[in-house]
Amino acid sequence: MVDPEQKEQLAQLEQRIEAAKTAAKPDKPHQESHYSQANMAWRMVTELVAGLGIGFGIGFGLDALLGTTPWMMVLFIFFGLAAGVQTMLRTAKEIQKNQQAKSAGKDGKETRDGD
Repeated sequence: MVDPEQKEQLAQLEQRIEAAKTAAKPDKPHQESHYSQANMAWRMVTELVAGLGIGFGIGFGLDALLGTTPWMMVLFIFFGLAAGVQTMLRTAKEIQKNQQAKSAGKDGKETRDGD
């Protein structure tokens, strides 16, 4: 026969073992993290190409309307490039902010905005 005190100790031990298993388990598998990084890289490339494409389209359209054949297209391609790079930098800051928040959460520290 098992003593009630031993049953309680056994139950506590099982709870501690389960807590240790869940604490040791990673949040995401390595493959998911890798795919997430690849998705962010493709997002940044797409933002750059979209900026260039939109700049080209606006410049080409203005050249067709105004008859200034290559000038508006060249000018707006540079504007599109600048906009694409700015958007990529904004995305990079967003990624960095998310990674810092995750690492702060794992460390148990709280972060404050503006510090």
